[in-house]
Amino acid sequence: MTNRTWHRWQDWAALVIGVLTALSPIVVATNAAALWTLIVFGVLLAASGLWSLAAPGSVASEYVHVVLGVLLFISPWVLGYSAFGGASWTSWIAGVLAVVVGAVAVPAATAEHRGLASSH
Repeated sequence: MTNRTWHRWQDWAALVIGVLTALSPIVVATNAAALWTLIVFGVLLAASGLWSLAAPGSVASEYVHVVLGVLLFISPWVLGYSAFGGASWTSWIAGVLAVVVGAVAVPAATAEHRGLASSH
């Protein structure tokens, strides 16, 4: 198996989800907690998407998508901004999508990792 970077759709999806999440406070009402949560988790998700794209054999980066998605999903309740509908729905939808693309990408990343390991 070859080391083809920048090819997995799941990693592109994680990057786009992260960018859109980070930019969402421009169009949704937020408080300080929601604003910073959306920006920070959005940037982290986009960065982990870039990491996955650049290193397709990195299984850890896919688990990072899942963890960030779970944290993003629970953040409206934990950080107290569930009254802000737009910010909450952005967190919930982006969180679920991040978990899904991360979970779907784990087998592909594992196969890529095993292929890279056996080629050395």
